[in-house]
Amino acid sequence: MNKPMRKRVAVMDLGTNTFHLLIVEGLSNDLKELRHDHVAVKLGEGGINKGLIQPAAFERGLQTMKSFQQYIEYYGVKEVKAIATSAMRSAANGKDFIDQVKAETGIRIETINGDSEASYIFYGVKASDVLSEATSLILDIGGGSIEFIIANNKQIFWKQSFEIGAARLMDKFHQIDPIPADSITEIHQYIDSILPDFYMVAGRYNIENLIGSSGAFETFAELSERTKGNEFDLKKFKSYQFDTADLINLTDNLIHSSHQQRLNNPSIIPVRVDMIVVASIVTRYLMQKLNINKVCMSAYSLKEGVLAEMMS
Repeated sequence: MNKPMRKRVAVMDLGTNTFHLLIVEGLSNDLKELRHDHVAVKLGEGGINKGLIQPAAFERGLQTMKSFQQYIEYYGVKEVKAIATSAMRSAANGKDFIDQVKAETGIRIETINGDSEASYIFYGVKASDVLSEATSLILDIGGGSIEFIIANNKQIFWKQSFEIGAARLMDKFHQIDPIPADSITEIHQYIDSILPDFYMVAGRYNIENLIGSSGAFETFAELSERTKGNEFDLKKFKSYQFDTADLINLTDNLIHSSHQQRLNNPSIIPVRVDMIVVASIVTRYLMQKLNINKVCMSAYSLKEGVLAEMMS
């Protein structure tokens, strides 16, 4: 009987804020991580709501892709998948970026629509073993878009991507720091104007849990543990269950904090220093709106979903 072949693959998740590279080796049920990089490219900086990747962001993205290609060559990876999401989807010069990356690195970037993005996120979250028979809302707060997925451990009931990511909301509403109360109200009203379809569908399901897919929820988890005086190493967690009172308290503190206070907090990575505020507002508002009291974090997201597909 032939032994299954061990594979070495690279996945790139090219988001609005962060470009991720994940290189793994092994079998689908026995993977060894060789390299995991995340670079704060901030592709949407200065142009997210104008539909344009600005020159400085374009250059940062290009240099990051060149460094990723060097790691792919160093590890001798033959099977590579690079996935681009909201910022590249909506930018008028997104195709120029894709073409230049192909010309200078040989990497072919695949731009996926919001529906495919939500599917990959579901399979990534499923791989973290956080889903059960209970119906959950999976929330992936990216820079450009937010994916809403109503699912359990067996299937997706409904999914949709909305272009209301943290970078877009920050650009529109978070101009003064700390964020004023009327700006928070405006964010709530804006969310309500975008999400009537979601609210209608959500009303048909008994949603018991909110599962935050990586991103801001990783920061919430780290803050939650470090506030209690505990060490926190994300690499040791596939998922994290929040104490609801802790989560409400820490998101309150984040919403009312100044830029300098967040900057001085070692648990908040630089790319999230400002976007964590609108991510906190969105999370809290949806918990309240849908009356959800159980919240957890899945450390797995889109790239792990892509990986699951490549390894299967």
